[in-house]
Amino acid sequence: MAGSIKNIALLGATGSIGLSTLDVIARHPDKYRAAALSANSKVDDLLNLCARFKPDVAVISDPDAYSALRDGLKNLGLATRPMSGAEALNEVAAAPQFDTVLAAIVGAAGMRSTLAAAASGKRLLLANKESVVVAGEILMRTARENGAEILPIDSEHNAIYQCLPSDGNHKAVRRLLLTASGGPFRGRSRESLASITPQQACAHPNWVMGRKISVDSATLMNKGLEVIEAHHLFNIDAEKIEVVVHPQSIIHSLVDYVDGSVLAQLGNPDMRTAIAYGLAWPERVDSGVAPLDLIALSRFDFEKADTEVFPCLALAFHALKLGGTAPTIMNAANEIAVEAFLNEKLSFLDIANVIEATLSSFSAEPVRDLDVLMAVDNQARIKAQEFVNKMVKL
Repeated sequence: MAGSIKNIALLGATGSIGLSTLDVIARHPDKYRAAALSANSKVDDLLNLCARFKPDVAVISDPDAYSALRDGLKNLGLATRPMSGAEALNEVAAAPQFDTVLAAIVGAAGMRSTLAAAASGKRLLLANKESVVVAGEILMRTARENGAEILPIDSEHNAIYQCLPSDGNHKAVRRLLLTASGGPFRGRSRESLASITPQQACAHPNWVMGRKISVDSATLMNKGLEVIEAHHLFNIDAEKIEVVVHPQSIIHSLVDYVDGSVLAQLGNPDMRTAIAYGLAWPERVDSGVAPLDLIALSRFDFEKADTEVFPCLALAFHALKLGGTAPTIMNAANEIAVEAFLNEKLSFLDIANVIEATLSSFSAEPVRDLDVLMAVDNQARIKAQEFVNKMVKL
């Protein structure tokens, strides 16, 4: 109904995407309400958000933290219903009282709830890369069959979405150009990266992000995951997707057409732009992002992505071309390797080595259903952990 307030289920409320989403929602209390909030294990952070936004439901993924959430909500005098566990996330994602689901849970942990939202025909604001990387064929098919509306929240895919024809006809598209900041180690030699620490890898020059995605940006795996996402989201062949390094992070991505036209979406590096676009589409609302000052910028730089120094990007293209379960295997290995690196058990350069070794240990099989994918995901994690154990720093 026109003018009604949209009830938003925000899955992953305490992360950087979640907090940015809540900032946009708070700017438009006449349009949006944070009706459901979830967190993995940060009970205190979730309770603080509940005190401010008073959602109908709060979900803590860690079942051991349920009693703390329940008691905390009671002490705050809130009527918010406490829930816990993976099934609770799926239930909230599919619940009819929530108009829009923003899927911002990091990693494969957010996959089933994302699929549940698609199966219920919701507007799905997609910030969970792994749902597309691991189960892109299943997710897109589920969305089509149930009339779900997927709007990507990654700045790059959101940019492409804005630059593509609204009728879905991509015949005139020659290339998708995904821009990459190059991360904190742009221009460095491979040898110089041998002693990189987690703190250095998480210090992104342009974006404020979680630790896992920051490491992915430093290895360029984040861009590799985005290539696979773009293939599924826009039904574009891998051969028509390119990555170009643009250190200013102002041009978020481009679409090259056969007539020579190149459309680009520009903006300050702030996730609230993409989030506001997804919440309001097809309209636009104020996101709180400062206007772009082109005069102050004065120049844009572009470089070729260096896949010799950053082999994770090449591994992602390789997995996409192998198809089937290969991206699932690659993603699982990356999650294991990045976790080991963040725990200072693996060197920065060995992240790619673990991924390559794991990917080479399996044959890519056709994607049949989610249970098969989850079994492959588990097997790949076990194998990746074996490689980590062999490479573990002494």
